[in-house]
Amino acid sequence: MIFELPKLPYAADALAPIISEQTINLHYGKHLQTYVTNLNNLIAGTKFENADLETIVRESDGAIFNNAGQTLNHTLYFLQLSPNGGGVPKGALADAINKKWGNFDEFKKEFSAAAVTLFGSGWAWLAKDANGELQILKESNAGNPLTKAMTPILTFDVWEHAYYVDYQNRRAEHIEKIWEIIDWEIVEGRF
Repeated sequence: MIFELPKLPYAADALAPIISEQTINLHYGKHLQTYVTNLNNLIAGTKFENADLETIVRESDGAIFNNAGQTLNHTLYFLQLSPNGGGVPKGALADAINKKWGNFDEFKKEFSAAAVTLFGSGWAWLAKDANGELQILKESNAGNPLTKAMTPILTFDVWEHAYYVDYQNRRAEHIEKIWEIIDWEIVEGRF
């Protein structure tokens, strides 16, 4: 299977000023493209050559895992963003969040804290376990909830390349702003 850069459902400048066109061009156009290219090169002639991305993330390690994980993580990240995003989830996801954290504001506070306090580079995740219960996870590097038999629902990229052009070292400010461009319909569809 040949992997390709996912098509964005918005223009490169559509998320500004929260995420600038320059950041999209670098983060999506350069970083993600490199992971996709590396993954295609690494899986050629291996048992993963015809596997889907989720299988590769679940079953690989080393360089293949790193590039597959980053390809999947970034795809989930970029496709959950929208210039018309923001607000709060509805329906079953909102019910599950309220059951676990009491209300959306408490969930948002805990999720944001996980994203801000993750040491080094990685991802903050909202994931669903096998029992349907929501969990907030902090994963280093290319980590993904699939490796823990969980379903990824929402993710924030806290690698510096995700925000440094726009926010320099102000990760917390970036995290606070990104809530304004989350497309909850996409996120709810993953639940």
